[in-house]
Amino acid sequence: MDTAVSAAQDAFESFRKTPAYERSQILDKAANLILKRKDEIAAVICKEAGKAWKYSLGEVIRGYETFKFASCEAIRIHGETVPLDASASGTNRVGYYIRVPMGVIAAITPFNFPLNLVAHKVAPAIASGNTIVLKPASTTPVTALILAEILEEAGLPKGVFNVVIGSGSSIGDYLVSHPMVKKVTFTGSPAVGDSIIRKAGIKRVTLELGNNSATIIEKDAIIDKAIPRCIASAFSNSGQVCISLQRIYVHKDIADEFSQKFKQATQALKVGNPLDQDTELGPMIDGKEALRAKSWIDEAVSQGATLVCGGKVEGRTLYPTVLKNTTKDMKVMCMEVFAPIVSIVEYNSFEEAIKHVNDSDYGLQAGIYTNDIRKIHYAIDNLDVGGVMINDTSIFRVDNMPYGGNKLSGIGREGVRFAIDEMTNIKMVMINLG
Repeated sequence: MDTAVSAAQDAFESFRKTPAYERSQILDKAANLILKRKDEIAAVICKEAGKAWKYSLGEVIRGYETFKFASCEAIRIHGETVPLDASASGTNRVGYYIRVPMGVIAAITPFNFPLNLVAHKVAPAIASGNTIVLKPASTTPVTALILAEILEEAGLPKGVFNVVIGSGSSIGDYLVSHPMVKKVTFTGSPAVGDSIIRKAGIKRVTLELGNNSATIIEKDAIIDKAIPRCIASAFSNSGQVCISLQRIYVHKDIADEFSQKFKQATQALKVGNPLDQDTELGPMIDGKEALRAKSWIDEAVSQGATLVCGGKVEGRTLYPTVLKNTTKDMKVMCMEVFAPIVSIVEYNSFEEAIKHVNDSDYGLQAGIYTNDIRKIHYAIDNLDVGGVMINDTSIFRVDNMPYGGNKLSGIGREGVRFAIDEMTNIKMVMINLG
């Protein structure tokens, strides 16, 4: 790790002066190389993470787009003028600020998106003239190494991007506290995020820490449009997504119809080998996680929840699970389940549903299905989350939008342009013309 950080620090002295058009060209070439190797990378993601083929391939396409966005943003980084003469003491003075790279950035990424969550840290760092040391998840390192090959082939100078593989408790802790590191960007659990904040010292930190995401289905929603989207949102990547749909609040007038159709759609999902292109749900990251999630299901049932379907574990695979009659204090409701488990909860009024969504330690994203413009604006005004998805679920994300949450869901925002803001310092310039 010392070697990697030193290499990044040495490379920064020259890379920070690399013209924007050159950084843009490197990122554009990297994007095209990702696309060229899409089938190979998707197969690696299937094997490393157990993610079903269509979602693995989708992640590769998103990784390509993230690098494309970064290529565009590299030539749009700028400051703005400041009207110093707004103050009497600023008369005859010109002011403006510019954005400058910070230095060595430490990036720590999880297993669930081994390409695109890496891309969301690496691509903006390169675009803004920083250098990077990456510690990928130790369960999914090969995808990150392929990206390192691609960036080298794209012409990224030596030392700008460095990958070190190992456990968070050893090299992760050492990296975030390293005196040469100027910023830490991390995606993972609140517990680890809290530890990073305590160990990092005085440096900028961005944390994306997950959610127990909710979506509200109002009585005027088009159920047949909402069902397939909710199914994909709850069960893609075996629910191992920060914004995976975990809580569905359904108006009591349509709850029976919604629940029956949701059950049928869940039972129709194909569970199997992630390399089979028609598989929709593969194994979880390891057997311990599958058993942990199963224990949460069993605990909820013992506390009065109803198992609608699923709940079966075979090896590392937990079958897609639907629960009803859950209460807010059950683990499957109040904690981030990070597994293919979703609860359907009835509500009486829209205001009540909003309170249910907000009754959480997390606040990343939430979804609303309604065609009532007054309820849409009520949700926007009252939901304590980083993103409100109207007529879609909590899982919607396009990689150029600001992404991040409130409360235990984290600090700061990702999304290429917004990550660049987090990865640059403002340098103020004043010229006295008097």
